[in-house]
Amino acid sequence: MGKGGDSAVTAKSSDGSEMTKAVEKYTWTEVKKHCSPNDAWIVYKGKVYDVSNWLEHPGGAVIFTHAGDDMTDIFAAMHAPGSQNMMKKFLIGDLIPESVEHKDQHQLDFEKGYRDLRAKMVVMGLFKSNKLFYAYKCLSNMCIWAAAIAIPYYFPNNVGLHILSALMLGTFYQQCGWLAHDFLHHQVYRKRTFGDLAGIYWGNLMQGYSVQWWKNKHNGHHAVPNLHSTSAVSQDGDPDIDTMPLLAWSLKQAQSYRELSKDGKDTAMVRFFIRNQASFYFPILLLARLSWMNESFKVAFGLGAATENAALEMKVKGLQYPVLEKVAILMHYAWVAIVSSGYGAWSIPYSIMYFMITTCSCGFLLAIVFGLGHNGMATYEAVTRPDFWKLQVTTTRNITGGHGFPQAFVDWFCGGLQYQVEHHLFPGLPRHNLKKAHELVHSFCKEWGVKYHEADLVDGTREVLDHLQNVSDDFVVEFLKDGPTM
Repeated sequence: MGKGGDSAVTAKSSDGSEMTKAVEKYTWTEVKKHCSPNDAWIVYKGKVYDVSNWLEHPGGAVIFTHAGDDMTDIFAAMHAPGSQNMMKKFLIGDLIPESVEHKDQHQLDFEKGYRDLRAKMVVMGLFKSNKLFYAYKCLSNMCIWAAAIAIPYYFPNNVGLHILSALMLGTFYQQCGWLAHDFLHHQVYRKRTFGDLAGIYWGNLMQGYSVQWWKNKHNGHHAVPNLHSTSAVSQDGDPDIDTMPLLAWSLKQAQSYRELSKDGKDTAMVRFFIRNQASFYFPILLLARLSWMNESFKVAFGLGAATENAALEMKVKGLQYPVLEKVAILMHYAWVAIVSSGYGAWSIPYSIMYFMITTCSCGFLLAIVFGLGHNGMATYEAVTRPDFWKLQVTTTRNITGGHGFPQAFVDWFCGGLQYQVEHHLFPGLPRHNLKKAHELVHSFCKEWGVKYHEADLVDGTREVLDHLQNVSDDFVVEFLKDGPTM
């Protein structure tokens, strides 16, 4: 568990008193060499820490997404005040400032600027949640649930109302996703246990998703959005764009499966999916919830994990709430089975149809927002990632009203993620304060010349599909250069 420690900076003299040891100095080049979970160095405010194999990290294996890199700003974004005290035992020395040659004075001033902006927002009270707002959101969402499950009970023979009920339940699941998201980002409660328990309610019980699965996947995404991993053994890439062989968000990703092939070439399956990925995008969204439920069940019951990072975390740490997670997921499937069967009145095929409508509508409604947030935006290699602010802003798209969708609908439908840029910069910011943050962030980006992108639901979706088609076209061109026609 790391090779740092208090002994790295202090030692005992012969008479038992403490004396300061010479602090080791490291270059940025040296730090960059230590970029895997088994050999992980990270930098925080000019100090170097060795967190190799620190799988006991409270936030999980997400810490390894910044192995060999500076984690100063993502640490501030994702941790409660005072959390840095836990890092002291891993300290091994100081970073030599002059060795960081990729940052000039303009860049240093820019980084100071956005850190000052964060401090200003804290003083403004933007990180304080309005409990009445969240009480309203929770109660209004439970009203959707109550109406959806009441329809099959009171109208057991009305097909049209059953379809409406299924769509309402799918919408309820989507809105549960936004509530679980807020609670698990600790936007609502300062005491993190309360946020976790609320997350289990809205996630495990009401949606059938594992909190542990979500935390590992989502925290990794926040740390490194739209980043491709350095290598097969590194864990510094974004799990949310790990969508091969079905979808590729860059030409390099489209060709990434070649290293898994014996002949070093693309398989027929990869060629088929990537060539047609723009056409498959919406059908894949419809089935997304099935995948998320499957991965959640596997994590909750110790049956496997979707990524090496998650598998590593589960092997060492296991579930933070093992009993609650399992019981809540089983209770979810129990109440869903009762409702989907029309309280025992429907045939098995009809019950499956109802279940699939709820599941596919939820998958589509959730994934369309996720996709608009990042898909089709900039992607980077982990080794050439920009600074924290530029990484979060340039890989992210805000969603506005337009094409007949009023802003009020977008605000409700997207659950705060219409301000995806601001959310990524300040994940702990309650959603009801994101609009105020938007004004500050947009002004700051304009001042410093950082590209800031917004689009409405229609134009944003077109951008995603165009991007997928462009990757497909580039993939086909490169394939034709290297081999026979398809």
